Amino acid sequence: MHSNQLCTAAGRPLRAALCGLLCAQGAAAQEAAAPALPEVTVRSVLSPTTVEKAPAAVTVVDGQQLRERQWQVNLSESLGSVPGMLIQNRQNYAQDLQLSIRGHGARSTFGVRGIQVYMDGIPATMPDGQGQANHIDLSSLERLEVLRGPYSTLYGNASGGVIQAYTERGEGPPQLHSSFAMGSNGQKRLGLKATGESGGVGYTVSASRYLTDGYRRQSAADKNLLNARLDTSSGEYSHWTVVANHVDMNAQDAGGVTPAQWAADHRAVAQGALDFNTRKSQRQTQAGLIHEHQIGGADRLRLMGYAGQRHITQYQSIPVAAQKPATSAGGVIDLERGYGGLDARWTRRQGAVNWVLGLAVNVVEENRKGYENFQGSQLGVLGSLRRDERNRLSNIDPYAQASWAFAPAWSLDAGVRWSNVRFDSRDRYVTPGNGDDSGKTGHHRLLPMVSLQHQLDDSTQAYASAAGGVETPTLNQNSHSPGGPAGPNFPLRPAASTSAEVGVRQRWQGRDWRGTWTAALFQTLTDDEIVVATSTGGRTTYQNANRTRRRGLELASSTWLGPRWRLEAALTLLDARLRDGFCDAQGGCVAAGRRIAGTARHQAFAGLYWSPDNRWNVGLDWRQVGRIAANDGNGVYSPGYGVASLSGEHVRHVGAWTLKAFARVDNLADRQYVGSVIVNESNGRFYEAAPGRQWMAGVSAAYQF
Repeated sequence: MHSNQLCTAAGRPLRAALCGLLCAQGAAAQEAAAPALPEVTVRSVLSPTTVEKAPAAVTVVDGQQLRERQWQVNLSESLGSVPGMLIQNRQNYAQDLQLSIRGHGARSTFGVRGIQVYMDGIPATMPDGQGQANHIDLSSLERLEVLRGPYSTLYGNASGGVIQAYTERGEGPPQLHSSFAMGSNGQKRLGLKATGESGGVGYTVSASRYLTDGYRRQSAADKNLLNARLDTSSGEYSHWTVVANHVDMNAQDAGGVTPAQWAADHRAVAQGALDFNTRKSQRQTQAGLIHEHQIGGADRLRLMGYAGQRHITQYQSIPVAAQKPATSAGGVIDLERGYGGLDARWTRRQGAVNWVLGLAVNVVEENRKGYENFQGSQLGVLGSLRRDERNRLSNIDPYAQASWAFAPAWSLDAGVRWSNVRFDSRDRYVTPGNGDDSGKTGHHRLLPMVSLQHQLDDSTQAYASAAGGVETPTLNQNSHSPGGPAGPNFPLRPAASTSAEVGVRQRWQGRDWRGTWTAALFQTLTDDEIVVATSTGGRTTYQNANRTRRRGLELASSTWLGPRWRLEAALTLLDARLRDGFCDAQGGCVAAGRRIAGTARHQAFAGLYWSPDNRWNVGLDWRQVGRIAANDGNGVYSPGYGVASLSGEHVRHVGAWTLKAFARVDNLADRQYVGSVIVNESNGRFYEAAPGRQWMAGVSAAYQF
């Protein structure tokens, strides 16, 4: 039945209203075609190319899409549509997001592992592979790219993928943007951004403050963020970019609860978190300089240098009795870190071959101290010193890549990186029962990658790629040996992986319907997976397990259903398992075939967006995540869940002003579910609850001078 026939048949008011909407949509479709698909260039591959011709599985998320009707605080808000990525908001700003790609990084209890994170080219991942992403400013991003699979090995110590965030470049007349939003649980966000170009200098400066009381007790947070970018050119062939970023955050830490506590009260908080007033303060400032110079018509040189400082103080809920052993590091972490590095890259285009040669150098110097979290009977205060060490991490990695279009429809990419990671620790706290843990160690590995692409037709490409990857032990994992002897854990080896994938992507266009779709099959085989060996005396040590396997399927599609409707969809199927069993140093054994902790077997996303005209935008999102293994033995799983969100925005143009009002409701059905899992939590407190139904509303104003 045509839409006008259906409208004629409508009798009830609600049905008539829906039919009126369909009739109006049908008329609009006859008047205008679906918008043209923009050409998107991928920068995460070393030789920039369009997304349709990229030699890897990569997703590009536009900055406007990241911000549209969102809080603009967490990456988890807008990356649920990225296939292969499991990103969970802990509702705990004392800890970073729970983030994994294709099962890599799933075991991390804090921070980001197995994934390289960059903000404007500055690595947010240390040379040992431990990273964080809470300084990324969504309100000023031009785009965010998620690179998955074998190609990421060219970035070094990461087997899962790479996340690249790029601040927008200031261009055109000056503009001033301001925004304010508020919502459930005392959430408030105030933002201010200036962009434009003046005197040959483009600028983007963004500042924001976010406050929340938290869904649970002991989860309030205050986050302040500043991000800036300046661009200028010196001559026709030389360009300079300066980037700077600062984050200052104070957050309480509600921690996790046991499954029984969560079932009894979804807002439950363990008593220890309240007794010790668990919390974290963080300050980080970094800046970088990027120079790009065109040499003749074929050569380009890119130089990037950066430096930064980071200070963290964190009060944990470790009981007083657990801090009695001489090996305990206490219940307060005090960390000061200075870091810096450079990346030099030369690119040459010679006929059908594009060459890239580069060198990446990164250095981290840190002073790490630990204190007791009590004084006498008073809990949650700074007590006696229990740890004092100076650590140095560094890597010097040369890398190379060649891209060869050897036939009209065929091309080949091949690359290699020589990964060199060094650890140097100087223990300055040596007492009876706690020996000298000073020492040096290093890990070296050649990381090759190859990708073959075939252009099936003007709009369809297939590719196949393979690579060797590595995840070195982190500084903490290398610090102490199982069994109690002093000194670093030198026998601990890097986890070595071999990855392969095949994929296809297509861009299709008609008059009313047009879009893109991608599919990828992947498998990663890993030897020497790093797992916990002991957890006693206030100290956790690590060992190598045997073999693991991660394999799965990724599907994603973005489709314009006429000029007013857009559909986004993604599906990930993941089978991540132990190929061999293992036993820890305390006699606990895990059988072969168990699911890798922190992984879900499936997740799906669907989003339908409607723009009846240039003033209104409405979106309906749905996300489904399967149950997640909470520990290596698979004795506990968090329940699977599906949640929906509804959002809307209205835009008005008044002279030089652009005014917006926006609102959203998350978890429409008020579903009670576990938002994230603390993997292998030693006290069984695996669950961090997600909020029920949440609302937010806000306004923004932009003025163009």
